[in-house]
Amino acid sequence: MASRLIFRLIPLVIALGLVSLFFSSDISKAARGASFKAPSEHPPSRPKYKPQPTWSPPLVKDPFPMLMSSAPPPIPPWNKPKAPNVYSNYNLPVAPPLLIGFTRSWPLLLQTVVGYVTAGWPANQIYVIENTGVHESNAKGRLSLQNPLYLNHTQLQLVGVNVIRTPVLMNFAQLQNFFVSLSKEKKWPYYFWSHMDSLVLSLEEGVDGVSGPVNAPDYQTIYDLAVRELNHTLHTDERWGARFFAYDHLALVNPEAYEDVGGFDTFIPYYMTDCDMHWRLEEAGYSMNDAKAGIIQDVASVLDDLRILYREQEVPDDFGFTDPNPPPTKVLGSPRKEDEDKNSTRGLQEAGPAHLPKTGDGAGDIASRVVDPLPSFKRLHRISMDMFNHKHADRERNTWQMGQKGGDTSEPYYYDASGFQRGIDIMTEAGRKVFSEKWGHRDCDFGAAGLHPSDAWRVEKDWE
Repeated sequence: MASRLIFRLIPLVIALGLVSLFFSSDISKAARGASFKAPSEHPPSRPKYKPQPTWSPPLVKDPFPMLMSSAPPPIPPWNKPKAPNVYSNYNLPVAPPLLIGFTRSWPLLLQTVVGYVTAGWPANQIYVIENTGVHESNAKGRLSLQNPLYLNHTQLQLVGVNVIRTPVLMNFAQLQNFFVSLSKEKKWPYYFWSHMDSLVLSLEEGVDGVSGPVNAPDYQTIYDLAVRELNHTLHTDERWGARFFAYDHLALVNPEAYEDVGGFDTFIPYYMTDCDMHWRLEEAGYSMNDAKAGIIQDVASVLDDLRILYREQEVPDDFGFTDPNPPPTKVLGSPRKEDEDKNSTRGLQEAGPAHLPKTGDGAGDIASRVVDPLPSFKRLHRISMDMFNHKHADRERNTWQMGQKGGDTSEPYYYDASGFQRGIDIMTEAGRKVFSEKWGHRDCDFGAAGLHPSDAWRVEKDWE
């Protein structure tokens, strides 16, 4: 009886299975159709772009056209490095290197390098530290002049200086620690370093107690005086940390002292990192003294033609300088004539290299053309002061860093210039925050706050 009942139910079960299979297949097809054919209720998201700048600085021009086709003129004879070299007269163990870090703005770097060389610093003792992060791209000439990270290795070689590349792009604190690392690798017991936005001259008019005037027996170039200070420091101060010539626009460093206090704090990448480091050096008993060696102006503009620093002839009356990133509403002309005639200016877009008299291949006898160096020196010194005042006037002092906004997206390691600057600004502000959290204090007056190096990261904020 039971077996007959089961036998009768088999067709019913099979029928129900077929119906279920049919409906599940139909539902699946409907679902697939809905997923592919149903129109979207919302349009795809689109990024909201920032407004485009209404002003761009004029194109950067090569500040030393002569170097594009030939070697530079000879160094002014009154500033030519002495033979034998001054450092050997003091029996110093190593020729003191001068390190100049570079990331952006080729024209300012070249001006700094040419300034040191023509003021008497031996070119073979100068090391440009290329901190661009583009690896060998500049050495192979793969970046264009308008690219902020552009650096011309060929022109630096013609001037006679050395180039060392950092392995990656570094911030200021990291670069300072790299200098110390480099000194260990090269076995430099000391080194000088300089900012790349400087205009350099020797004390050709003389300064009482420092140097006689040019052509006098006691005249000394910036290099002579810097090495004299190095020798004096080594023989009179066993625990020295640094010597500052115009603060750290030119500085002499004891790398062992920097290493002893742990180097620069790389969590404070830019502003405030110097006072953090220098205070720790002082608290550790290292001396941090000022010294005088030459004229080292903090500038944001570039001479119209760097060839003028070789002093082949007098400085032309209309010779001036160019701001690589001028304000949109202003033009910059001859700095000496602006005050005399406000209407007599020339636009930056039209300002080209100064027309200097032709002097063949630059290998002529300078002394036969410039009998007295002082008139040209006085003019250059005045221009340098105008350049300093221009930088420290009513604008932020580092506007020059945005003077190059070009380059092509196809160039290696291309980076948007405005984005590059914005990234640094954000890191700078983050560094200020780290500084204030580290010391519980916002300013560099550590003594007034009663702080000691051992208080790092242990102190409550004193402004709340």
